Amino acid sequence: MPDYHDDLRLAHVLADAADRTTMDRFKALDLKVETKPDMTPVSEADKAAEELIRGQLQRARPRDAILGEEYGIEGTGPRRWVIDPIDGTKNYVRGVPVWATLISLMEAGEGGYQPVVGVVSAPALNRRWWAAKGAGAYTGRSLSSASRLHVSDVRRIEDSSFAYSSLTGWEERGQLDGFLELSRAVWRTRGYGDFWPYMMVAEGSIDICAEPELSLWDMAACAIVVTEAGGTFTGLDGQPGPHSGNAAASNGLLHDELLGYLNQQY
Repeated sequence: MPDYHDDLRLAHVLADAADRTTMDRFKALDLKVETKPDMTPVSEADKAAEELIRGQLQRARPRDAILGEEYGIEGTGPRRWVIDPIDGTKNYVRGVPVWATLISLMEAGEGGYQPVVGVVSAPALNRRWWAAKGAGAYTGRSLSSASRLHVSDVRRIEDSSFAYSSLTGWEERGQLDGFLELSRAVWRTRGYGDFWPYMMVAEGSIDICAEPELSLWDMAACAIVVTEAGGTFTGLDGQPGPHSGNAAASNGLLHDELLGYLNQQY
């Protein structure tokens, strides 16, 4: 199996630089915020963080392609870095500390590009999570100061904790009934949203989570952290990986039931 240690170290360096940039503008009274064509906000910090990461990648990995939320795809080849400079921009611009920079390296293989390295850095929470293919998932302050992650062993849906982002997306997909049935079946629900539920699945502090509409940069880093922690990450269609335009993550033991409820098969 390939060794991705150097790529993981680089991803941490990129995250360190992005953290400094995003934290410098967090809660700034003069923060500039625009509305993109899809009606979602983008701040000057989103753009600055992605530009910084792209610049460092172009110097350190000039042969690799880069896909970012704000500036699209650049380059070609079997290796592609996928960046979300601030996942949770709506939180960021309102001063809510639940946001993160997501950095993933994906490699071409059977079934398309798959994540092999992922770093999720949430500096306002003072938390970071990461994983590399075949090497496990970890959380901590640095590569040398970390603890290994593992998903929960909860086996019954009625004992599970379920996290989600909002109700509107499920309603728009015509899956609100299934979502509500699942909410009634589980032990506890919380609307944490964005990257955080996936990290809590990886930590074992919650058991299942799902979102109805996402982009690749929202999911790539989260997907490998969950799977390397022993969990399962698929689309709502059950296809493994971050390519379905939506996501369901679990400890693996509850995945079929999670999908069954959301697809109204129960």
